[in-house]
Amino acid sequence: MLKTSSNFDFRRPVAYDGEAKRAFHNHARRRLKQLADALGLAPQNYDLRSNAGGIAVSGEVTMHADHVYVQACQPASGHDTGLMFRTCQGRKDYHGGPNHFASLDLLNRPDDLARRIRETCRI
Repeated sequence: MLKTSSNFDFRRPVAYDGEAKRAFHNHARRRLKQLADALGLAPQNYDLRSNAGGIAVSGEVTMHADHVYVQACQPASGHDTGLMFRTCQGRKDYHGGPNHFASLDLLNRPDDLARRIRETCRI
């Protein structure tokens, strides 16, 4: 089981707070790298992108592999839908299969998130 040194509060609002937004993006990138490891993806087999967006939003951090796409943000619909994941057909596929949503809290538990993605997306 992958251990994490400390949990980050991905629920803490980051809009209008540049320092909090940077921390959100840094921690989300780190956790998505851990998720890629838990999914058995080598670094060359996925892209990791960060889009800060405007001042009023959290922006998104995305892990995009050949068969799975995972994005973290703080949506207006709440933290329980802050993780979106779906299947895809390569790293140029930005539409992919149906969207599935999970709580941002799962970023602090990459092994559990990997298991949920495997079960839901059947990868």
